Amino acid sequence: MNIFVIIVTYNPKQWIDKCLGSLKESLCFVRTIVVDNNSTDGSKDYIRKNFPEVILLENTLNLGFGKANNIGIKKAYESGADYVFLLNQDAWVNHDTIKDLVQAHQKEPDFGIVSPMHLNGKGTAFDYNFSNYINPAKCKNLYSDIFLNTIKKKIYKIEFVNAAAWLISKKCIEVVGGFNPSFFHYGEDNNYLQRVEFHQFKIGVCPNSIVYHDRETNSENSYFINQEKFYIRNVVLKVSNPTNKYSFEKEYKKSYIFLCKALFSFRLKKIKEVLCKIKALNHLDRKQIINNRIESCKPQSSFLNL
Repeated sequence: MNIFVIIVTYNPKQWIDKCLGSLKESLCFVRTIVVDNNSTDGSKDYIRKNFPEVILLENTLNLGFGKANNIGIKKAYESGADYVFLLNQDAWVNHDTIKDLVQAHQKEPDFGIVSPMHLNGKGTAFDYNFSNYINPAKCKNLYSDIFLNTIKKKIYKIEFVNAAAWLISKKCIEVVGGFNPSFFHYGEDNNYLQRVEFHQFKIGVCPNSIVYHDRETNSENSYFINQEKFYIRNVVLKVSNPTNKYSFEKEYKKSYIFLCKALFSFRLKKIKEVLCKIKALNHLDRKQIINNRIESCKPQSSFLNL
């Protein structure tokens, strides 16, 4: 069984001992690939010195989360991977985390992605966003089973779980491929899961497996504070979703309708807001984004060139 862990890094030094150190304690043997996005904090030299077993792939610029992961996924697949485990640089696992995920998937291979339960960095509570992913509307029975102490030894189907800790099967990689390059940072995991379901795989969480995620809060993150970035990400997500027919034409039409209404009512703030959105749309490589959606609909290793 060949299991590869892929970690995309960008100035990760504060977490690297916990992250890579936890993998040394794994009950199942894993090979680790670090894909570095041109870090400047000395972490590359630190990894070479303290974790010589790690395969370190160095980018000369920051490629973003998705493209960097694609480099690692391709390397792992070409090296005979049966599973790829994506792990964030600010996350770490228990000794049995990956073993439990693999064993769970082998019993239910119709899942393309299986994730552990995400705790915060202190291990004192669920990661806040993760707690929303597993609410009863999105993950049937898990909350109840936790409270009643009747957790089942199975994978619980879920709508979404962020890519901080994903076990991806070889079959899923061969059919779904890698991350869509239309996304630089944030949104790529949403899109990947849309494609996983489009290609008729399931997404789930394994309740007896744990990851610790010491992530920043969205309120401190420019990708969530900046309204233009937030807007563009959501539009690209809708256009890139293989399960719907949303188009840039529809988005432009909606924007011009809002603009006309704002003009007639002399709402200067709204006029400025809509004009900024239209300007942002104009700067997108719309043709490439549409081509990427078409590519992602094909049952093949899209965006990996395997």
